[in-house]
Amino acid sequence: MGSKTPEGHQQTPDGNSNGLKTANGDPQITQKGSGSADLDRGVVSDDDGDDDDDDDGQGAAAGQPEKKKKRKRSKKKKGKKAVLSETPTEQTSPPSVLVSKLFPAEKYPIGELAPYVNTSRTTDEETRYNSRLWSDNFLTEYRQAAEIHRQVRQYAQSELIKPGATLQSIAEGIEDGVRTLSGHQGLETGDSLYAGMGFPTGLCLNNVAAHWTPNPGGKDVVLDKSDVLKVDFGVHVNGRIVDSAFTIAFDHTYDNLLTAVKEATNTGINEAGIDARMGDIGAAIQEVMESYEVEIKGKTFPVKAIRNITGHDILQYHIHGGKQIPFIKNNNRDKMEEGEVFAIETFGSTGKGFLNDEIGVYGYGRQSDVSAANLHLASARSLLKTIDANFGTIVFCRRYLERLGVRGYHLGMRDLMNHGIVESYAPLVDIKGSYTAQFEHTILLHSGGKEVISRGDDY
Repeated sequence: MGSKTPEGHQQTPDGNSNGLKTANGDPQITQKGSGSADLDRGVVSDDDGDDDDDDDGQGAAAGQPEKKKKRKRSKKKKGKKAVLSETPTEQTSPPSVLVSKLFPAEKYPIGELAPYVNTSRTTDEETRYNSRLWSDNFLTEYRQAAEIHRQVRQYAQSELIKPGATLQSIAEGIEDGVRTLSGHQGLETGDSLYAGMGFPTGLCLNNVAAHWTPNPGGKDVVLDKSDVLKVDFGVHVNGRIVDSAFTIAFDHTYDNLLTAVKEATNTGINEAGIDARMGDIGAAIQEVMESYEVEIKGKTFPVKAIRNITGHDILQYHIHGGKQIPFIKNNNRDKMEEGEVFAIETFGSTGKGFLNDEIGVYGYGRQSDVSAANLHLASARSLLKTIDANFGTIVFCRRYLERLGVRGYHLGMRDLMNHGIVESYAPLVDIKGSYTAQFEHTILLHSGGKEVISRGDDY
């Protein structure tokens, strides 16, 4: 999920002089490096209520009369019980098996492991892919969230994303999959804080680069075979957010655009590591991306790195922290540090390479550092209570509110926004007629190497 950087603003969390500002950032978060990793020690709950009681058929089998006929029936009961207690070994389509059931020992797949480059830092083999700054469940929760993301996007790519499908059906299919595989439907108060969507599914067509999702009552948007679609969604387990995105085009005309952005993202991942500077990473990304061009209808367009949206660090329950990774050469001297988590993403465009706000609302984010003491409107207080109980600082959208049965919230939401308690996020677009692409992965900075936690066979 890209972090917008409007022109004419200074980034306040870090006091940078590079003119960057986090769109969904949390102003209260000013920690850098190991300090931000220390924030990851908090735990919402040690029990997510997912465990099932494997008692099916036990009551029927117990206390059977010792008659031969009954004994035969008892054997059948035992056989049925054995089938019911078998551990599932593969996912269904559509996804319906909890990921925790597929990995009962919580040994979730490890992401792509890679050593750091351009650094003299060395660690012993035992501690290379770990960090003293992480809590005991940190890696388990992150790897579970990543596996949910992989399985859901695999289903979306094969079954949901097709010409003729509505963006509404794609978004709902992705979000239903995430909630099902995490075991948290989010309909009970506070349930979505244990696990579920890390932010609303972004489905952006053509010149719309980021931050668009279907809204209730909106006109159905149908995916066309000529469209370039960006799919950006997050999965969290206990606030550990995996942020990953990909682009799909059915027309091979746009292959170079997609290749440019994918290679630029992989370059950013390769350059990332402890002590790596944001400015150096941005320069490497730009060099790779802008070496490509695209021919569309007989006209050649250079692929431009979008300059006012960035990659970012991720904190627990906060999709955007205080650090940013631009896609262009810049003077940002901030360094990556051990224990940090980053969303390495890039956006490329055949247009101007600069994004503006479009009419509409993608989602909302609770600004936890802003007091609600001066909030007097009853509908605003009631809505804030719902937001705090169900989303906290996780970005949400109108569909999520209405899924909870919330109605007539527009006046209250406007009051919350006027008080700075809630921030809204608009779709971000390049010029009409242009095409944009995005690829993104979440990486964990271990002591002696990085883990591309969201890496899969697809990208």
